[in-house]
Amino acid sequence: MTDPEYDALHERADRGDRDAVDELVELAGERGDLAELRRLSDRGSRDATDQLVQLAGELGDLAELRRLAEKGNRDAADVYAELTEG
Repeated sequence: MTDPEYDALHERADRGDRDAVDELVELAGERGDLAELRRLSDRGSRDATDQLVQLAGELGDLAELRRLAEKGNRDAADVYAELTEG
């Protein structure tokens, strides 16, 4: 995907295009782009949040999991607890 295509996809997502949001979530997940997933999650994408929890868990990113857990995400809290048990 070229930069102009990526920018256009962001513009569509910012205007509320669900398909664009879904595509951005998929791309961010494939790229391991925590920042993009965080941005989409903070804008209300449940799919982005799910992907963010999964990726943060795989990477052992305790700070991100804790941040999500503190915002009330039960899945993040569970993964955080699993990673910090010992």
